[in-house]
Amino acid sequence: MIQSQRTIMLFVGMATLLALVGIGQGWNVALLLVNMCIISAIMALGVNIQWGYAGLFSIGSMGFAALGGLAGVIISAKPVPGAWQAGGLGVIGGLLSALVTIILGTFVWRRLMHLSRWRYGVTGVIVLAGFITMRSLMGPAIVAIEKIDPAAAGYLGGMGLPIILSWVVGGLFAAAVAWVVGKVSLGLRSDYLAIATLGISEIIIFLLKFEDWLTRGVKNVTGLPRPVPYEVELVKSQAFQDFAIAIGANTTAAASITVKLCYAGLFSIVLLFVLYLSEVALRSPWGRMMRAIRDNETAAAAMGKNVTARHLQVFILGSAVVGIAGAMLTTLDGQFTPTSYQPLRFTFLIWVMVIIGGSGNNLGAVLGGFVIWFFWIEAEPVGLWLIELITSGMAQNSPLRAHLLDSAAYMRLLTMGLLLLLVLRFAPRGLIPEVKR
Repeated sequence: MIQSQRTIMLFVGMATLLALVGIGQGWNVALLLVNMCIISAIMALGVNIQWGYAGLFSIGSMGFAALGGLAGVIISAKPVPGAWQAGGLGVIGGLLSALVTIILGTFVWRRLMHLSRWRYGVTGVIVLAGFITMRSLMGPAIVAIEKIDPAAAGYLGGMGLPIILSWVVGGLFAAAVAWVVGKVSLGLRSDYLAIATLGISEIIIFLLKFEDWLTRGVKNVTGLPRPVPYEVELVKSQAFQDFAIAIGANTTAAASITVKLCYAGLFSIVLLFVLYLSEVALRSPWGRMMRAIRDNETAAAAMGKNVTARHLQVFILGSAVVGIAGAMLTTLDGQFTPTSYQPLRFTFLIWVMVIIGGSGNNLGAVLGGFVIWFFWIEAEPVGLWLIELITSGMAQNSPLRAHLLDSAAYMRLLTMGLLLLLVLRFAPRGLIPEVKR
């Protein structure tokens, strides 16, 4: 079977599984699953750009996705009345002092390169002075901001702009942080990048959890605006009521399905756009150069290629894609919850998607995103059904039966492990392996 036929059959099979969920569990569940699959596929594309194109082992996707979510808050949340008056200038001043410290410290560090004895001391004094200045400005300002209606606000709020703009801003946030991390760690040993991205990811999540003035911390930001209609608005619309009656559907159910279809349409446009650009880049001379660097860095460097600069490029691009997906996820949820960013969901699963789908193949990454998220969600209800079937002969009050039923959630981990074993055994290059060009 040729590769194209295999790819079509795999995607048709995936569509069939989603259709079966719609028939068996309801189309609301199926469409929500589709939307999450699309977002996961975009995240997998971002990681595939880094690993599949250039062989960069980055495990910071959790942090970059969280930066996308942060963009959703900053762009779309309504400004908190009085917050900017209370401490806005102090926050801006503190951030500017931090920026000046970084620029000045970098300049001095480079200018005093020939004076090793003075280099560390002068740079250290600049950093210390900058930190003290930043804290003296931001400390009182943060206290004042967090005192403003802490139960409902306690933060600066956002710009009140359409949330769809946050998708671009989320990508820019992730790209900016990736540039900083890449400038520090790229060009060193490959494992340094993994350590750096893991560390920066945890730092980002820590800041989002505990800096209440920015995103309310663990109190979460809820009620973010939608780029699609609300179900209540559709139900109240006479035109929509007539439409639901005409197709013989319940108005409430039809409204919920319509909203999810709107989300699916928007997300699909982004997915197709990112996929198209990824394919164009992969097939271009730039893509061939990246694969050559991935396969043999020494040979590529000997041919005059700036390996570090190219690695930085691809690292920024992949991180930006993950940031876009993170902003899309916050848009779908309608809220920003820092505690929801867990390594299992935003690091391990994304890597499993790329491995199972096929590293180096963009369609493989998309398929992996759909397959893994589908089984991650459906493993628990299917596992519960299997356990109920197996234990049907036991007494209803059996401790063993109760324990097995309570363990149904762990079927997700078992399913992931089983999928990995099967794919690595029978398709070690992934379901849709990279095409050698």
